[in-house]
Amino acid sequence: MESKKIFLDEGELPRSWYNIQADLPRPLEPPLNPKTGKPIGPEDLAPIFPQELIRQEVSTERWIEIPETVSDVYRIWRPTPLHRARRLEKALGTPARIYYKNESVSPPGSHKPNTAVAQAYYNKKEGVKRLVTETGAGQWGSALAFATNLFGLECQVYMVKISYEQKPYRKSLMQVWGADVVASPSSRTQAGREILEKDPSSLGSLGIAISEAVEDAATHEDTKYCLGSVLNHVLLHQTIVGLEAKLQMEKLGEYPDLLIGCVGGGSNFSGFAFPFVRDKLTGEKPDLRVIAVEPTACPTLTKGPYRYDFGDTAELTPLLKMFTLGHSFVPPGIHAGGLRYHGDAPLLCLLVDQKLIEARAYPQNSVFESALLFARTEGVVPAPETAHAIKAVVDEARRCKEEVIVFNYSGHGHFDLAAYDAYLGGRLQDFAYPQEEIEKALSTLPQM
Repeated sequence: MESKKIFLDEGELPRSWYNIQADLPRPLEPPLNPKTGKPIGPEDLAPIFPQELIRQEVSTERWIEIPETVSDVYRIWRPTPLHRARRLEKALGTPARIYYKNESVSPPGSHKPNTAVAQAYYNKKEGVKRLVTETGAGQWGSALAFATNLFGLECQVYMVKISYEQKPYRKSLMQVWGADVVASPSSRTQAGREILEKDPSSLGSLGIAISEAVEDAATHEDTKYCLGSVLNHVLLHQTIVGLEAKLQMEKLGEYPDLLIGCVGGGSNFSGFAFPFVRDKLTGEKPDLRVIAVEPTACPTLTKGPYRYDFGDTAELTPLLKMFTLGHSFVPPGIHAGGLRYHGDAPLLCLLVDQKLIEARAYPQNSVFESALLFARTEGVVPAPETAHAIKAVVDEARRCKEEVIVFNYSGHGHFDLAAYDAYLGGRLQDFAYPQEEIEKALSTLPQM
């Protein structure tokens, strides 16, 4: 019998996260204080992050041990299965062997709780009572609500307004786990009020929601801020995905020729890819190809310059070296709400800049075409974000010779059926963001 799924036993759950900062081709450029232009120190991050996460953010240790309490929660759904997409292969008539790591089996339905659980644990350990965050499509907000509920913490979520309206059941799921959810921009913060004064009909953006969440955390005692992507410690926690996938591929006697994942801020892609990228960095697998996929509506890696920028719209965060479309950039309201961030993770951006990772962008209609093919062959409905990775898999499988393609199935689309209705009804629009609008947003970048 041909195997369709490759499982690991709970006893094979990785005991440490992998930190790619130990193996980078050159050191990561540090975050800068926007007022002084000098690197920030741990004391600058202490008002919004617990000490252990700050330590992980700057660490160059190759392996960082996973606390047993975190592993115990992980075992609710981990290890996750690796699937062979045989029906998709047959439909494409490809000689490629296609595998996907299924992160949709977590309670919130995505990869996000891998870091939400860890962040909630470290905050609880340091006596924090309340966590605040932003969310785009709602996957991250759902994950943090799930984690804070388990650890007995309060949770406040600022959800990008367009996604708040498009995905009401994501909001409902957060509320089931006890979170307070508000559409962003909101009247609860100074940052939100200023945005609404300028544009009362603003659809919001992750940059705006981050501003609101950071302001909230900085102005409330016993409150810390959590981020679902971009930062080093977030990508670190997500490497459990790639570490499991490597072990599963070893059990098959296989190794990928090509890795693919979708990119918004970079956490699911990096967590999946970095344990394999290590083999490329060490020279063990120099020919490994790695493709990061984003929407043409928010083409950060494919059209943004590589430079320092704020991580949020209100300029409350440190400056990060990354590919960016400008912190004032507000992307169109496409259904892949989790892929609408103006920047990307500095670690991922460094590797793209060094040509170790490829980047490409797709419009949303072609993405949903591939998502529908996947749903009708493999039987599972992907999130719009995940569909970007599937589009690249389909393109590569159609043109390739006999290769092993592995991608991260980062989340399911059960809360995104309105997007499929729009696609099937011919109501989806493709967006290729005009270069002049990108240039306008870039004109607001800090001069460094």
